[in-house]
Amino acid sequence: MSGSPRFWATPLRYIRWASRERPAYFWSLVIGAVGPISIPITLKIRELVGDEDAPKIPVTYPVPTGPRKQLTEYGDP
Repeated sequence: MSGSPRFWATPLRYIRWASRERPAYFWSLVIGAVGPISIPITLKIRELVGDEDAPKIPVTYPVPTGPRKQLTEYGDP
């Protein structure tokens, strides 16, 4: 028998082996697989709790309506 079981022949046995012999690789794959799965779950929980997205930050300054004051010198307020 070889040192490491083959994945496609016995997947559960391979997972058990990988969790003991290669824990960094095993858990990095588990955490990486949980990330995309958690997105729809997290969005649904936010919706149930009543959390809303923050309003967008304005990227322009509003131009005042009406005539602008004409300045004559640098010191005018």
